[in-house]
Amino acid sequence: MAMLDSSADLPLQATHLFRRKRMMTFAALAAIVAYLAYTFFAFDIPGLWQRANADNAKTLIADTYSYKTHVTMNNRNGEIVVAIEGDRKARYGAEQEPEWVTRGGENTEIDLGDGHLITFSPELITYDVPDFGLMTFEVSRSQGVIQTYPVDADQLPDWINASKNRVSVKTDAGRLSVTRNRSEVFRYFNGWELFFFALDSPYYGKSAGEVVALAFQGEAGAIFHDFWHNPLWRHGAVAWAIFETILMAFLGTLGAAIIALPLAFMAARNFAPFYAVRFAVRRLFDFVRGVDALIWTIILTRAFGLGPLTGALAILITDSGTFGKIFSEALENVDGKQIEGVQSTGAKPLQRYRFGVLPQITPVLISQILYFLESNTRSATVIGAITGGGIGLMLVQAIITQKDWEEVSYYIVLIILMVMFMDWFSGWLRKRLIQGK
Repeated sequence: MAMLDSSADLPLQATHLFRRKRMMTFAALAAIVAYLAYTFFAFDIPGLWQRANADNAKTLIADTYSYKTHVTMNNRNGEIVVAIEGDRKARYGAEQEPEWVTRGGENTEIDLGDGHLITFSPELITYDVPDFGLMTFEVSRSQGVIQTYPVDADQLPDWINASKNRVSVKTDAGRLSVTRNRSEVFRYFNGWELFFFALDSPYYGKSAGEVVALAFQGEAGAIFHDFWHNPLWRHGAVAWAIFETILMAFLGTLGAAIIALPLAFMAARNFAPFYAVRFAVRRLFDFVRGVDALIWTIILTRAFGLGPLTGALAILITDSGTFGKIFSEALENVDGKQIEGVQSTGAKPLQRYRFGVLPQITPVLISQILYFLESNTRSATVIGAITGGGIGLMLVQAIITQKDWEEVSYYIVLIILMVMFMDWFSGWLRKRLIQGK
């Protein structure tokens, strides 16, 4: 009878079980929704959305694939300079100035196209905007920027930002900025200007065919020199920074593997019989890998100063703990019969480790070392920004100065290519060492 009663209760028990599982599922979903709702308000997502500026984002994106030419007038002495990105190393000479800048006596006309015409003169700056009218600006030491518009001041469009001492006019053709000290026009063009040759290079402005022809005529060395030592893009310095970043990752990863391997034997149960030794070594691994590499970088920078070697040491310390844990777990899973086979030949302890243990864990060692080498290449970019070495430093400097974002995009492209190369190289080396291909 008890068995029958138990069998009769089975459907009821199954119903309760399924009901409990559904309740647990709904409870988990409710907890996730509650957490997302909390983060939505805790991180002030509505405020972040309100503070977002689509125009600034559009300008930033445009700066990554375009450059701007500055036409700057010193309002104190009337001197006018035309330069790419406003850089002193990219100033146009008198015979090189773009055709849309016309100097005539005291006046300089800047034709932005589509009817947009700006005129610089020592007394007055004018901007004629199609379908809007002529704007004039007069700089006064006592009154700031005296402004005249074809409409009332309270009816100015959004693309004009005016105050007593500063005026900014931003249109699709370009941008005009007028202050007490200077007046400046920015005109955007697509591309990375002066990427190959600087303005003072004899090869600037020549077509690719002309440059190739000159190279075959014996000027290949001079062409490469002008490209490699381009003062604006600094290709030679960038290449060295890429090499420095890879070297930082290589030294840190290889050094960590060399240190971690012997310590891993002291942390493995089947090779270190003393519990106290295993416990101490394992806690050492936990300590060094528990502190992030960036924290180690800051600590080591205070101790050893700036430099790529400091970054390599930070990677070495962090990865020593990670490698120690991975290697010790691999050692605990080795096949003891192979070790016994080597021991039966009369091999000494070091020989048993060399021929009975290492061949078993070599694939794991190589695979993990190469994976971390690839990963540390990315980490070395960030670490280099702190320690003052590698491509990471150049990237951060370009971002902070905000000189030109096309230089930032150039560095980012090189970092991506560097990571892709390291991914391919580690995969190729893994096949050569493990599979023998």
